[in-house]
Amino acid sequence: MNKSELIDQIAKEAGLSKAAAGRSLDAATTAIAKALKKGDPVTLIGFGTFYVGKRAARSGRNPRTGATIKIKAANSPKFRAGKALKDAVN
Repeated sequence: MNKSELIDQIAKEAGLSKAAAGRSLDAATTAIAKALKKGDPVTLIGFGTFYVGKRAARSGRNPRTGATIKIKAANSPKFRAGKALKDAVN
């Protein structure tokens, strides 16, 4: 499912126009991104939790030359599925 298909599904389920559903989806993703940028987790009960994971600095290898390179530490967005979502999939 891509973004436009998700917007269509939201519009159908919520009885909204596609434009309103698109704005709602954009607002939700923006709010999640802002919270994660501040370091706050976003928990949607029954669906899951978005949080920021920390990746330590490490050494890697350039696949083209085989030279060792240093990879900087970074923050990475992560998602942990909730029980209701896990049950719905299984």
